[in-house]
Amino acid sequence: MNFTLNRFALASLTVITTLTLSSCATSPTGRKQVLLFPESQLSEMGVQAFAGMKENIKISNKPVQNDYVQCIADSITAHVSKDVFAGVWEVVVFDDPQVNAFALPGGKIGVYTGLLEVAVNQHQVAAVMGHEVGHVIAHHGNERVSQSTLIGIGQEAVNVALQTNEVASSQLIMAGLGLGFQYGVTMPFGRKHESEADEIGLELMAKAGFNPLESVELWKNMAKASGGNTQPEFFSTHPSPETRIEDLQANMQAALASYKAADKRPNCQK
Repeated sequence: MNFTLNRFALASLTVITTLTLSSCATSPTGRKQVLLFPESQLSEMGVQAFAGMKENIKISNKPVQNDYVQCIADSITAHVSKDVFAGVWEVVVFDDPQVNAFALPGGKIGVYTGLLEVAVNQHQVAAVMGHEVGHVIAHHGNERVSQSTLIGIGQEAVNVALQTNEVASSQLIMAGLGLGFQYGVTMPFGRKHESEADEIGLELMAKAGFNPLESVELWKNMAKASGGNTQPEFFSTHPSPETRIEDLQANMQAALASYKAADKRPNCQK
């Protein structure tokens, strides 16, 4: 019996090792990643997840608010490689007080109205949106769903969820994409993903003509909005606001150079 189990364990380890080695990739910041799924499949997951959210979360019907967010999104996504998404990005403002936003593979962006109370100008909203699109550019959803697959969700389960249009009911897939559909709120990426998305997003917003210095002001606002109710960084999946500000400032000179070289200055009005 033990010999049989050992053979099974060895075979399983071999399969996992083969999958891992054959799926190695490098993120935009040079970090090694394991991506098991083709991006076309991640796009399908994103489209299904977004459709589920639109059915279950109230959508804002305020034209000015929607136009404002769309204007910022158009400026940001114009600087995203067509290799990431070649179509027209769909942007939805969800009428919900949570201070958050998200972007999904397949060209989907969601912004909650609560964010617009804390991100007080177009530059700060662009900082958040650039960060969220940064997750997509760096394939963080693919990486997390791949990790879930290796841990135990199984690639076949992912395929079944896609074929039956039930991605939005799969907690593991939704969590992998950075979403928690059962709560209607976003679930956090890990600290390494958050820091990487901050770096990518800072450069992206600057290239789009938004002032990168406002990303620091955004996180000051975020810290105030939390009322000090943030966990110590060691126990949190997110970097602390102080760490984020330090990291943003460390990358600020390069971002300011991109901002200075930008050929447009968006003028998105609330």
